[in-house]
Amino acid sequence: MRLSRIWLVMMLVLVSHLSCIRGQPPTNTLPANGSETRLSDDTVRPDPLENLKKYRGGYDITNVHYWSSTAYTGIAGYVLGALWLLCGVVFGIFLLVTSCCKRKNELKKYKSSPSHKQYYLWHILPAAFFTLLAIVGTGLVLGGNTKFHMRADTIIDIIIDTADDASETIYNTTGAMKMTQTNLLGTNVEASTIRFLDSTSRQLDSTADDIQRQARKNRRKIDLGLRILYIVSTVIFALNLIAVIALTSVGVVKIRRALHMLIALCWLITALCWVFFGAYFFLSRFGGDTCTALEGFQQDPYNNSLSSILPCDQLLSAESVLNDVSAGVYNLVSQVNANISRIQQDSSFGVCNPFSGPPEYNYQPNNCSENEIQIGDIPELLRLITCVDPVDGVCNGGIPISGNDFRTAVAYASSIQILLNSYPGMESLLHCQTVKDAFTEILEDHCKPLKREVKIVWAGLVFLSIVMVFLVITWTVEAYHEHNHRFSDGSVKPHHVDDMIESGAIEENIKA
Repeated sequence: MRLSRIWLVMMLVLVSHLSCIRGQPPTNTLPANGSETRLSDDTVRPDPLENLKKYRGGYDITNVHYWSSTAYTGIAGYVLGALWLLCGVVFGIFLLVTSCCKRKNELKKYKSSPSHKQYYLWHILPAAFFTLLAIVGTGLVLGGNTKFHMRADTIIDIIIDTADDASETIYNTTGAMKMTQTNLLGTNVEASTIRFLDSTSRQLDSTADDIQRQARKNRRKIDLGLRILYIVSTVIFALNLIAVIALTSVGVVKIRRALHMLIALCWLITALCWVFFGAYFFLSRFGGDTCTALEGFQQDPYNNSLSSILPCDQLLSAESVLNDVSAGVYNLVSQVNANISRIQQDSSFGVCNPFSGPPEYNYQPNNCSENEIQIGDIPELLRLITCVDPVDGVCNGGIPISGNDFRTAVAYASSIQILLNSYPGMESLLHCQTVKDAFTEILEDHCKPLKREVKIVWAGLVFLSIVMVFLVITWTVEAYHEHNHRFSDGSVKPHHVDDMIESGAIEENIKA
C-alpha cells in the first residue's frame, strides 16, 4: 500500500508539472550570413554569360552562372566539333562545284593508271586499321558511359533517399505531436500546451515539405539532364559502331553512292563525338566540384551550397524546441523522483530519467537502474495499482482515483513516451548526422569511381574522335580518287570500252 501511494503521488506531480514541457515556439537560429557564405573551392572559371569574366560564386547548382562557367570547361570539344563540321560543309561545296564542272566534259576519256589497283590495296590496309580502332574506341566509350550513368544514378538515389528519410523523420515527429495533442484533449492540460503542439507540428511539417520539394525539384533537373545525355549519346555511339563497319564494307565492294552517304554520316557523327567530349569533360568537372562540396559539407553542414538540396540549416529552427522538450522532461522526472525520495528513504527507486543533467540534456534512455521504471510503463502500472471511480468510495486492493485524473495521468505519460520514441531520429536529423552518413558513403564508395569512369568516357571520346577523323579522311580521299576514275555504284567502266566501240566502227566500215 505504501508503494501504491508513492506512485499516486508521483502521478499527481506528473500531472501538475507536465505543462513545463510545452516550451516556446521555434525561432530561426540560422547564422546571419548562412545562406550566402560558401566554402572556398576551385570553381573560379570564365563565365560566357558574363563576357568570360571569372565566376567566383563557388559550387552552387541553383546558380545559372555556375552551370555556364562549368559547361564552358568543355569548350575545346565544342569548338573542334564545330570546326570539323564546317570543314565538311566546305568540302561538300567543293565537291558539288567540281562535279558540275566535270559534267561538261562527260565524253572525256579516263585511263586508269597501271598502279591504281596497287594504290587501292595499300589504301584498304590503313582504312581497315582505323576501322578496328574505331570499333575498340566505341566499345570503350559505350562501356564507360553505361558505368558512369549507373554510378551517377546511384549517387542521386542516395541523396534523394536521404532527403526523403529526413522528411519522414520530421513527419514521424509531427505525427507524435499530433497524437499527443489528441491524447491530451479532454484532460486538465493547459490550453497553451495544445497550442504549442499544434503550431510546432505545423512548422515542422512545413520544413519537411520544403526539404522534399527542393530535393525532388533538383533531382528532376539533374536526372532529366543525365538521362537525356545518356540516351542520346548511347544512340549516337551505337550508330557510329554500325556506320564505321558499314563504311568499310561499302568501301571495299565499291558502292560509290552508299559510300558517299556513309562518309557524310560518319563526318557528322565525328563532329558529335567532339561535342560529347566537351560535354563529358564538363561533367567530370561538375563531379569533382560535387565531391569537393561533399567534403566541405562534412566540415560545416550549415554553411554549404548543398543546403539547397538537403537544407540542414532549416532544421536549426527546431533545435530550440528539442532543447525545451529535453529540459522539460528532465526537470519533470527529477521533481517526481524528488517527491518520491521525500516519501520513502530508498532514493534508488523512482522513474528513469531519459536525459542527462544540464546543460547538455543528452538522451540516454538505457542508462537506468533495475529499480527505476520507464515512463512508457507508467500507464500499465497505474492500471494495476489504482481503482478508477470506485462505487461508493469502495476500492479493493487499489488506490481510489477519479476517472479524469486517471485519464490525464495516462495521457501525459503516453504522450511523453510518444515524443521520446521519435526523439533519437529527430536529434540525429537536427545534427545532420543522417545527411553526413549519406555523404560519407558517397565520398568513400562512389566519388573516386565516378571521377574515374567519367574520365574514361571523355578520354575515350578523344581517342574515338581522332580515329574517326583519320578514318573519314581515308575514305574521303579514296572516294574522291575513285570519283576521278569514274566509279559508279559498285562497277567500273573499263577504260578500253571506248576503244572497242571505235574499233568496231572501223571494222564495219571496212566490211562495207
